[in-house]
Amino acid sequence: MDLKSPISLTDQYETIKPLLAIHGPAEFAPLREKGISEFEKVGIPTSRDEEFKYVPLRALSEDNYSHAYGANVSREAMEATLLGKLDAITITFVNGEHAPEFSSIDALPKGVYVGSIEEAIEGFGDKVLAHIAKIATTDGKLGSTNDDRFIHLNNAFLGEGAFVFVPKGKSIERPIHIQHLHQANEGAFAVYPRILIVLEDGSDAKVVESFSGIEGNVFTNAVSEVYLGKDAILEHTKLQAESLEAIHIGNIAVFQEEGSTYTSNNINFGGKIARHDVNVWIDGEHTETWLNGVNVGLGSQIIDNHTRIDHAKPNCHSFEVYKSILGDQSVGVFNGKIFVYEDAQKTDAKQTNQAILLSGEATMNTKPQLEIFADDVKCTHGATIGQLREDALFYLRARGIPLQEAKALLVYAFAAEVLEKITIHEVKDVLEAKLFDRLGIQTIE
Repeated sequence: MDLKSPISLTDQYETIKPLLAIHGPAEFAPLREKGISEFEKVGIPTSRDEEFKYVPLRALSEDNYSHAYGANVSREAMEATLLGKLDAITITFVNGEHAPEFSSIDALPKGVYVGSIEEAIEGFGDKVLAHIAKIATTDGKLGSTNDDRFIHLNNAFLGEGAFVFVPKGKSIERPIHIQHLHQANEGAFAVYPRILIVLEDGSDAKVVESFSGIEGNVFTNAVSEVYLGKDAILEHTKLQAESLEAIHIGNIAVFQEEGSTYTSNNINFGGKIARHDVNVWIDGEHTETWLNGVNVGLGSQIIDNHTRIDHAKPNCHSFEVYKSILGDQSVGVFNGKIFVYEDAQKTDAKQTNQAILLSGEATMNTKPQLEIFADDVKCTHGATIGQLREDALFYLRARGIPLQEAKALLVYAFAAEVLEKITIHEVKDVLEAKLFDRLGIQTIE
């Protein structure tokens, strides 16, 4: 079996199917078969598919990708990534394979699990099977353009992945870091990361996902499923810093029980094409949902964010702020959907999308969507696209700050409003430094 020869994504499944059967329980087999079957019905999206209107994915249908292969990555290279030195409970995957030598999951509190899905089956199999592939779906939900094709494709390759389990009433003080490092130095490949996070009633944790690319063309199709029990609290930060040759498609699906609080911090720096979906299903009263995003697009990058919040129960609050900074010929996309179901009275939902264009050739496409079927709600949305204010630039330059630095400072302040919501100070400081570094060298016309 030649795993390094480029073939179509569906043919990849057939060639690697025997290896996939080794990982995980027998119950995964029907999930894989259903996944590839559902994906084959629709295939790679085109511009005619509403949910992928601005994302050209022709490369995925040109047989450019082989299976993921091993990589010789040093500890120095690992630590050189943005969050490589983060003080955290860490599980690491290199080119899609679990890398225990780069992981540190010792001294976990009793009953807590952080590790691979494959190894979790023995002691936590019931927890895995209760939630895997059941949260990441829009089946039976409102909406005429629901599109789960890349979730189906990820399901087809379900095997190795990360599992985080925090039992009832436990609070994890140290952050949990799930890091993925990709190095395509022997040809382009496709990888299908899977993450399952389960927080039982009254538990509390902070989870960081990072995707870093050392070099090369990688197609990453990542799916994360999150279950929050009653009164559980999760701060969930995702950093996408793939190679600028890479295509990254990520889906995060969340299920919230009564009284839970979910905070998503979604940061996009890398990728030739980066598409990220966050879908939240609110299934209990008195929940809070916070969706925050910062995107920096330079060169010819395309960064596409789709968010969806299903308010299915009353007395819940959601707050959403996504900001994009676009220079050169980069393209940004934001589509934010809020569905308020008939029984979801007293819903309070606020959505804000803002973009700064640093050049005359950068483009932002924004589309807020509200579908409300209850009559006692507060739902607002706002979208603004603009350039830096001349009076603010004049104020800074009058105080001796050079033009380039003044522009960078203003853009930094624009994004920092979101980054400041990250409560893991080490992560926030690293991301702010990276943001400032990129803006400091950006030529602003």
